[in-house]
Amino acid sequence: MSEWLISLEGTEAGHQLALTLALMAALLHAIFGALQKGRHDPWLSRGAIDFSYGVMAAPFALFVVPWPEPHMWPIFATVFVIHVVYKLLQGFTYTKGAYTVVYPVVRGTGPLFAVIGAYFLFGETFNAVQWLGVATLLAGIYGLAAYNLRTITVDRDTLVPALWFAVATGLLVAAYTTYDAYGIRATANPFTFLAWFFFIDGLFFMPPLAAYLWWRKTERPTLGPLMARGVIGAFVAFMSFGSIMLATRLDNVGEAAVLRETSTVFAALIGWLVLGEKVGPRRLTLMALIALGAVIVEVGG
Repeated sequence: MSEWLISLEGTEAGHQLALTLALMAALLHAIFGALQKGRHDPWLSRGAIDFSYGVMAAPFALFVVPWPEPHMWPIFATVFVIHVVYKLLQGFTYTKGAYTVVYPVVRGTGPLFAVIGAYFLFGETFNAVQWLGVATLLAGIYGLAAYNLRTITVDRDTLVPALWFAVATGLLVAAYTTYDAYGIRATANPFTFLAWFFFIDGLFFMPPLAAYLWWRKTERPTLGPLMARGVIGAFVAFMSFGSIMLATRLDNVGEAAVLRETSTVFAALIGWLVLGEKVGPRRLTLMALIALGAVIVEVGG
């Protein structure tokens, strides 16, 4: 399969597949965020998810995919550090703010800086029409966040620090999107990068241990449902992160990053349908603006 994917790089078929993968990543990323923010404490959910995908990725990393080339180990070390900081900031964001308020801010900050990072790292550029699409998408995302900020009543006492954490998390989203794209392009087999990323990230970072210690101190939610959420979240993480990383290998990093931010639309729908958060005509209009911005970026390219 890796040979087939590599053969599509730089082709129209590869571009269309990257588009599909980026939109799939958007939906799955919104589901992933809801899993972490939903029933259990975000730290416990994240720990269960990380542990699950680390264990599941281990046999693939050790026995199935080719081993990483020597030059990949410093790249994995940098990727590891970026994701450590990202997950810490994301955990603080979700513990302090309502999902439909903080999620759009995280996702709105990410694509702008990812486009800038793709310019410096890969020499990618956007034309005027695509920048108009980025502006439209960001207007919808930040408009949605501002509307939620004005109307929502959940966690208002911690909303200001939550928003600052959300902005910082968005910056790390841009950092990992561009640097991980560099990493998956630096190895001959893209699945080597993905398998080793999940193996290292899941088993050699603190969320599983921290979640266990936190679980012992709290009221101890039933372990079975928590780990079931972890396994489900692991599969979602494989598909979400894998999709966006393969999209960045097949096509432009900036376009893939912008298209993934339609996850804000999916997140709003999940917040409404699953988490019971209200969605009215104003939010629907802003969600349509986000989708329109993504369409402009794609058509303009």
